[in-house]
Amino acid sequence: MTVATQHTEHTVDVVEGHSPDRERPLGGYLALTGTYTFGCAAFAGWMRRSGRALPEQVSNRDLFLITVATHKAARLIAKDRVASSLRAPFTRFQGDAGPGEVDEAARGRGLRRAIGELVICPFCLGMWIATAFLGAIALVPRPARMAASVLTVLAGSDALQIAYAKAEQRL
Repeated sequence: MTVATQHTEHTVDVVEGHSPDRERPLGGYLALTGTYTFGCAAFAGWMRRSGRALPEQVSNRDLFLITVATHKAARLIAKDRVASSLRAPFTRFQGDAGPGEVDEAARGRGLRRAIGELVICPFCLGMWIATAFLGAIALVPRPARMAASVLTVLAGSDALQIAYAKAEQRL
């Protein structure tokens, strides 16, 4: 028996048994977490080298705008029927969901499945989108506020469309 064989036989997978009843692409999750962390660190390092400083605080107005925009962007990316073509390499169509939305499931294994789980989960996407908006507010506040405003107005419009449809059903 070679040393390599002995090592393989005695190596215990540290995540073995974590989720025996379902596929959990823990390596893919780790890759996504590493990508997010690396992106944040690279942004911070770039900011420091460029001599730019992050704002001391974010105004309440910007926080509200980014909160609503993050919610809407996450829903668009994760659920929008038209955006299905972007998610398709990582997902499988399950059925129609809310107005203009679809229900999809992640497919594949490993990193592909982890990406699929990320892109169909508005809660999961929220962290990535919020970080991008806050970075954009620090770098290019006017365009960032404009993009966030569009998404915020769209979220308000969606709420009115749903309220209107419910009112029509009652009449």
